[in-house]
Amino acid sequence: MATDEILDSYVNLGPDQILNAIEGIGYECDGRIFALNSYENRVYQVGIYDAEPIVAKFYRPARWTDEQILEEHQFTLELAQHEIPVIAPIASPAGDTLHHYDHFRFALYPRKGGRPPELDNPEQLEQLGRFIGRIHSIGASKAFAFRSALSIQAMGIGSSHFLLANKFIPVELEQSYQTLCEDLIIRVQNCFERAGNVRKIRLHGDCHHGNILWRDGTPFILDFDDACTGPAIQDLWMFLSGDRAYMTARLADILEGYTEFCDFDAREVHLIEALRTLRMMHYAAWIARRWNDQAFPLAFPYFNTTHYWQDHILTLREQAAMMDEPALEWFK
Repeated sequence: MATDEILDSYVNLGPDQILNAIEGIGYECDGRIFALNSYENRVYQVGIYDAEPIVAKFYRPARWTDEQILEEHQFTLELAQHEIPVIAPIASPAGDTLHHYDHFRFALYPRKGGRPPELDNPEQLEQLGRFIGRIHSIGASKAFAFRSALSIQAMGIGSSHFLLANKFIPVELEQSYQTLCEDLIIRVQNCFERAGNVRKIRLHGDCHHGNILWRDGTPFILDFDDACTGPAIQDLWMFLSGDRAYMTARLADILEGYTEFCDFDAREVHLIEALRTLRMMHYAAWIARRWNDQAFPLAFPYFNTTHYWQDHILTLREQAAMMDEPALEWFK
Protein backbone atom coordinates (compact mmCIF):
# COMPACT_ATOMS: atom_id res chain seq x y z
CA MET A 1 0.00 0.00 0.00
CA ALA A 2 1.28 3.47 -0.89
CA THR A 3 2.31 5.85 1.91
CA ASP A 4 -0.60 8.23 1.21
CA GLU A 5 -3.08 5.35 1.36
CA ILE A 6 -1.59 4.13 4.64
CA LEU A 7 -1.88 7.61 6.14
CA ASP A 8 -5.48 7.96 4.95
CA SER A 9 -6.29 4.60 6.52
CA TYR A 10 -4.61 5.69 9.76
CA VAL A 11 -6.51 8.99 9.86
CA ASN A 12 -9.75 7.04 9.49
CA LEU A 13 -8.83 4.30 11.96
CA GLY A 14 -12.11 2.75 13.13
CA PRO A 15 -13.40 0.83 16.17
CA ASP A 16 -13.40 -2.56 14.40
CA GLN A 17 -9.75 -2.20 13.47
CA ILE A 18 -8.82 -1.13 17.00
CA LEU A 19 -10.62 -4.07 18.59
CA ASN A 20 -9.35 -6.60 16.05
CA ALA A 21 -5.76 -5.42 16.58
CA ILE A 22 -5.95 -5.77 20.37
CA GLU A 23 -7.85 -9.06 20.34
CA GLY A 24 -5.32 -10.37 17.85
CA ILE A 25 -2.66 -10.42 20.57
CA GLY A 26 -4.82 -12.21 23.12
CA TYR A 27 -7.02 -9.64 24.87
CA GLU A 28 -10.78 -10.03 25.15
CA CYS A 29 -12.22 -6.56 24.61
CA ASP A 30 -15.63 -5.64 25.95
CA GLY A 31 -16.32 -3.14 23.14
CA ARG A 32 -15.81 0.05 25.13
CA ILE A 33 -13.47 2.48 23.37
CA PHE A 34 -12.72 5.99 24.57
CA ALA A 35 -10.49 8.29 22.52
CA LEU A 36 -7.85 10.06 24.62
CA ASN A 37 -6.35 13.47 24.03
CA SER A 38 -3.64 12.89 21.43
CA TYR A 39 -3.11 14.29 17.94
CA GLU A 40 0.25 12.94 16.81
CA ASN A 41 -0.78 9.35 17.48
CA ARG A 42 -4.17 7.75 17.96
CA VAL A 43 -4.62 6.77 21.60
CA TYR A 44 -7.61 4.97 23.10
CA GLN A 45 -8.74 3.57 26.41
CA VAL A 46 -10.12 0.11 25.69
CA GLY A 47 -12.27 -1.96 28.03
CA ILE A 48 -11.18 -5.54 28.79
CA TYR A 49 -13.49 -8.25 30.15
CA ASP A 50 -12.89 -8.99 33.85
CA ALA A 51 -9.83 -6.70 33.97
CA GLU A 52 -8.80 -3.08 34.13
CA PRO A 53 -9.02 -1.12 30.87
CA ILE A 54 -5.80 -0.68 28.91
CA VAL A 55 -4.51 2.17 26.76
CA ALA A 56 -3.68 1.45 23.12
CA LYS A 57 -1.39 3.78 21.18
CA PHE A 58 -1.46 3.48 17.38
CA TYR A 59 1.62 5.13 15.92
CA ARG A 60 1.43 7.66 13.10
CA PRO A 61 2.87 6.05 9.95
CA ALA A 62 6.31 7.10 8.71
CA ARG A 63 7.16 9.18 11.78
CA TRP A 64 9.40 6.70 13.61
CA THR A 65 11.10 3.52 12.48
CA ASP A 66 10.45 0.30 14.39
CA GLU A 67 13.98 0.60 15.82
CA GLN A 68 13.26 4.09 17.17
CA ILE A 69 9.97 3.01 18.76
CA LEU A 70 11.56 -0.05 20.35
CA GLU A 71 14.41 2.06 21.70
CA GLU A 72 11.85 4.36 23.34
CA HIS A 73 10.15 1.30 24.85
CA GLN A 74 13.47 -0.11 26.08
CA PHE A 75 14.29 3.20 27.77
CA THR A 76 11.00 3.35 29.67
CA LEU A 77 11.27 -0.31 30.67
CA GLU A 78 14.81 0.33 31.89
CA LEU A 79 13.52 3.21 34.02
CA ALA A 80 10.69 1.05 35.38
CA GLN A 81 13.20 -1.65 36.32
CA HIS A 82 14.91 0.95 38.51
CA GLU A 83 11.52 1.59 40.21
CA ILE A 84 11.13 5.02 38.63
CA PRO A 85 7.38 5.73 38.24
CA VAL A 86 7.05 5.86 34.46
CA ILE A 87 4.21 4.39 32.44
CA ALA A 88 5.99 1.76 30.38
CA PRO A 89 4.49 -0.39 27.60
CA ILE A 90 3.03 -3.78 28.45
CA ALA A 91 5.21 -6.61 27.19
CA SER A 92 3.64 -9.77 25.77
CA PRO A 93 4.60 -13.18 27.20
CA ALA A 94 7.20 -13.31 24.43
CA GLY A 95 8.58 -9.93 25.51
CA ASP A 96 7.19 -7.94 22.58
CA THR A 97 6.09 -4.34 23.16
CA LEU A 98 5.53 -3.24 19.55
CA HIS A 99 2.70 -4.98 17.73
CA HIS A 100 1.52 -4.97 14.13
CA TYR A 101 -1.95 -5.27 12.69
CA ASP A 102 -2.37 -4.91 8.96
CA HIS A 103 -0.19 -1.82 8.26
CA PHE A 104 -0.68 -0.32 11.74
CA ARG A 105 1.86 -0.38 14.56
CA PHE A 106 0.66 -0.13 18.14
CA ALA A 107 1.62 -0.58 21.78
CA LEU A 108 -0.41 -1.21 24.93
CA TYR A 109 -0.07 0.55 28.27
CA PRO A 110 -1.64 0.22 31.72
CA ARG A 111 -4.22 2.89 32.48
CA LYS A 112 -3.15 5.35 35.15
CA GLY A 113 -5.23 8.17 36.57
CA GLY A 114 -3.97 11.37 38.14
CA ARG A 115 -3.86 15.13 37.89
CA PRO A 116 -1.26 17.59 36.58
CA PRO A 117 1.35 18.90 39.02
CA GLU A 118 0.94 22.29 40.67
CA LEU A 119 3.77 24.30 39.12
CA ASP A 120 3.52 27.03 41.76
CA ASN A 121 3.93 24.50 44.58
CA PRO A 122 7.60 24.44 45.71
CA GLU A 123 7.26 21.03 47.36
CA GLN A 124 5.80 19.43 44.24
CA LEU A 125 8.48 21.04 42.06
CA GLU A 126 11.21 19.73 44.35
CA GLN A 127 9.71 16.26 44.20
CA LEU A 128 9.37 16.56 40.43
CA GLY A 129 13.05 17.54 40.31
CA ARG A 130 14.00 14.38 42.22
CA PHE A 131 11.94 12.34 39.79
CA ILE A 132 13.57 13.84 36.67
CA GLY A 133 16.99 13.62 38.29
CA ARG A 134 16.51 9.88 38.71
CA ILE A 135 15.46 9.58 35.07
CA HIS A 136 18.53 11.53 33.93
CA SER A 137 20.90 9.51 36.10
CA ILE A 138 19.78 6.45 34.12
CA GLY A 139 19.57 8.38 30.86
CA ALA A 140 23.22 9.39 31.18
CA SER A 141 24.40 5.80 31.64
CA LYS A 142 24.39 5.02 27.92
CA ALA A 143 23.40 6.54 24.58
CA PHE A 144 20.53 6.11 22.16
CA ALA A 145 21.47 4.39 18.92
CA PHE A 146 18.40 5.25 16.85
CA ARG A 147 16.46 8.12 18.46
CA SER A 148 17.01 11.62 17.10
CA ALA A 149 19.10 14.33 18.74
CA LEU A 150 17.67 17.74 19.60
CA SER A 151 19.03 20.21 17.05
CA ILE A 152 18.73 23.83 15.94
CA GLN A 153 18.55 22.63 12.34
CA ALA A 154 15.53 20.38 12.80
CA MET A 155 13.54 22.43 15.30
CA GLY A 156 14.35 25.94 14.11
CA ILE A 157 15.78 26.23 10.61
CA GLY A 158 13.85 23.29 9.20
CA SER A 159 10.60 24.51 10.75
CA SER A 160 10.81 28.03 9.31
CA HIS A 161 11.87 26.73 5.88
CA PHE A 162 8.90 24.34 5.79
CA LEU A 163 6.39 27.07 6.66
CA LEU A 164 7.78 29.45 4.05
CA ALA A 165 8.19 26.84 1.30
CA ASN A 166 4.64 25.57 1.76
CA LYS A 167 3.09 29.06 1.80
CA PHE A 168 1.61 28.93 5.29
CA ILE A 169 2.82 32.44 6.10
CA PRO A 170 0.51 35.16 4.66
CA VAL A 171 2.20 37.02 1.82
CA GLU A 172 2.16 40.33 3.67
CA LEU A 173 4.00 38.73 6.64
CA GLU A 174 6.51 36.57 4.75
CA GLN A 175 9.38 39.06 4.82
CA SER A 176 8.87 39.89 8.48
CA TYR A 177 8.72 36.22 9.41
CA GLN A 178 11.76 35.23 7.35
CA THR A 179 14.03 37.99 8.64
CA LEU A 180 12.85 37.43 12.20
CA CYS A 181 13.61 33.69 12.00
CA GLU A 182 17.07 34.35 10.61
CA ASP A 183 17.71 36.70 13.53
CA LEU A 184 16.30 34.20 16.03
CA ILE A 185 18.59 31.42 14.80
CA ILE A 186 21.61 33.67 15.34
CA ARG A 187 20.46 34.37 18.89
CA VAL A 188 19.73 30.68 19.55
CA GLN A 189 23.21 29.77 18.31
CA ASN A 190 24.69 32.45 20.58
CA CYS A 191 22.88 30.92 23.55
CA PHE A 192 24.30 27.49 22.72
CA GLU A 193 27.78 29.00 22.38
CA ARG A 194 27.47 30.63 25.82
CA ALA A 195 26.42 27.28 27.29
CA GLY A 196 29.42 25.58 25.76
CA ASN A 197 29.89 21.85 25.30
CA VAL A 198 27.30 20.61 27.79
CA ARG A 199 26.62 16.92 28.24
CA LYS A 200 23.98 15.29 26.01
CA ILE A 201 21.95 12.45 27.53
CA ARG A 202 18.85 10.36 26.89
CA LEU A 203 15.79 12.50 27.65
CA HIS A 204 12.01 12.33 27.83
CA GLY A 205 12.13 15.23 25.36
CA ASP A 206 8.60 16.59 25.86
CA CYS A 207 8.48 16.94 29.62
CA HIS A 208 5.62 19.34 30.31
CA HIS A 209 2.88 19.31 32.94
CA GLY A 210 0.43 17.57 30.58
CA ASN A 211 2.71 14.52 30.52
CA ILE A 212 2.90 14.28 34.31
CA LEU A 213 0.21 12.55 36.36
CA TRP A 214 0.24 13.29 40.09
CA ARG A 215 -1.20 10.38 42.01
CA ASP A 216 -0.97 9.43 45.69
CA GLY A 217 1.76 12.01 46.23
CA THR A 218 3.89 10.63 43.40
CA PRO A 219 4.46 11.95 39.88
CA PHE A 220 4.10 9.47 37.02
CA ILE A 221 5.51 10.42 33.64
CA LEU A 222 3.93 9.22 30.43
CA ASP A 223 4.39 9.48 26.68
CA PHE A 224 8.07 9.08 25.84
CA ASP A 225 7.13 9.42 22.16
CA ASP A 226 9.55 12.36 21.74
CA ALA A 227 12.45 10.74 23.61
CA CYS A 228 15.68 12.14 22.23
CA THR A 229 19.28 12.99 22.98
CA GLY A 230 19.92 16.47 24.32
CA PRO A 231 20.92 18.65 27.29
CA ALA A 232 19.29 17.95 30.67
CA ILE A 233 17.60 21.37 30.79
CA GLN A 234 15.27 20.28 27.96
CA ASP A 235 13.33 18.19 30.51
CA LEU A 236 13.24 21.04 33.05
CA TRP A 237 12.60 24.36 31.34
CA MET A 238 8.97 23.67 30.41
CA PHE A 239 8.06 23.92 34.09
CA LEU A 240 9.36 27.51 34.14
CA SER A 241 7.25 30.49 33.10
CA GLY A 242 6.41 33.96 34.36
CA ASP A 243 8.70 36.84 35.22
CA ARG A 244 12.40 36.51 35.94
CA ALA A 245 12.11 36.45 39.73
CA TYR A 246 9.38 33.80 39.64
CA MET A 247 11.27 31.56 37.19
CA THR A 248 14.46 31.89 39.24
CA ALA A 249 12.63 30.71 42.35
CA ARG A 250 10.95 27.83 40.55
CA LEU A 251 14.26 26.72 38.97
CA ALA A 252 15.79 26.64 42.45
CA ASP A 253 12.88 24.47 43.66
CA ILE A 254 13.31 21.96 40.83
CA LEU A 255 17.09 21.77 41.11
CA GLU A 256 16.89 21.34 44.88
CA GLY A 257 15.38 17.93 44.21
CA TYR A 258 17.12 17.21 40.91
CA THR A 259 20.66 17.50 42.29
CA GLU A 260 19.96 14.88 44.95
CA PHE A 261 20.19 12.29 42.18
CA CYS A 262 21.97 13.91 39.24
CA ASP A 263 24.57 16.63 38.77
CA PHE A 264 23.44 19.76 36.95
CA ASP A 265 25.72 21.90 34.80
CA ALA A 266 24.83 25.51 35.64
CA ARG A 267 25.88 26.58 32.12
CA GLU A 268 22.70 24.96 30.79
CA VAL A 269 20.59 27.87 32.07
CA HIS A 270 21.81 29.75 28.98
CA LEU A 271 19.71 27.35 26.89
CA ILE A 272 16.32 27.94 28.54
CA GLU A 273 15.01 30.71 26.28
CA ALA A 274 16.75 29.29 23.21
CA LEU A 275 14.97 25.96 23.70
CA ARG A 276 11.69 27.75 24.36
CA THR A 277 12.12 29.62 21.07
CA LEU A 278 12.91 26.44 19.13
CA ARG A 279 9.83 24.75 20.60
CA MET A 280 7.61 27.63 19.47
CA MET A 281 9.00 27.47 15.94
CA HIS A 282 8.73 23.69 15.84
CA TYR A 283 5.18 23.69 17.21
CA ALA A 284 3.87 25.95 14.42
CA ALA A 285 5.55 23.78 11.79
CA TRP A 286 4.25 20.60 13.45
CA ILE A 287 0.64 21.75 13.08
CA ALA A 288 1.34 22.79 9.48
CA ARG A 289 2.87 19.41 8.65
CA ARG A 290 -0.26 17.69 9.98
CA TRP A 291 -2.79 20.09 8.45
CA ASN A 292 -4.10 17.45 6.02
CA ASP A 293 -5.06 15.25 8.98
CA GLN A 294 -8.74 16.06 9.62
CA ALA A 295 -8.15 16.08 13.38
CA PHE A 296 -5.89 19.12 13.20
CA PRO A 297 -8.20 21.75 11.64
CA LEU A 298 -10.81 20.68 14.19
CA ALA A 299 -8.40 20.93 17.11
CA PHE A 300 -6.64 24.13 15.99
CA PRO A 301 -9.30 26.22 14.19
CA TYR A 302 -7.36 29.43 14.84
CA PHE A 303 -4.27 28.13 13.06
CA ASN A 304 -3.37 29.33 9.57
CA THR A 305 -5.19 32.64 9.95
CA THR A 306 -3.55 36.03 9.57
CA HIS A 307 -4.28 36.76 13.23
CA TYR A 308 -2.49 33.56 14.29
CA TRP A 309 0.66 34.45 12.36
CA GLN A 310 0.63 38.03 13.62
CA ASP A 311 0.50 36.75 17.20
CA HIS A 312 3.16 34.11 16.44
CA ILE A 313 5.54 36.72 15.06
CA LEU A 314 4.93 38.99 18.05
CA THR A 315 5.67 36.13 20.46
CA LEU A 316 8.86 35.24 18.61
CA ARG A 317 9.98 38.89 18.79
CA GLU A 318 9.49 38.74 22.54
CA GLN A 319 11.66 35.63 22.58
CA ALA A 320 14.38 37.47 20.69
CA ALA A 321 14.43 40.05 23.47
CA MET A 322 14.43 37.31 26.14
CA MET A 323 17.50 35.69 24.62
CA ASP A 324 19.34 39.01 24.92
CA GLU A 325 18.65 39.10 28.66
CA PRO A 326 21.10 37.58 31.15
CA ALA A 327 20.44 33.91 31.86
CA LEU A 328 18.64 32.87 35.02
CA GLU A 329 20.90 32.45 38.02
CA TRP A 330 21.21 29.28 40.02
CA PHE A 331 23.33 28.97 43.15
CA LYS A 332 24.15 25.54 44.52
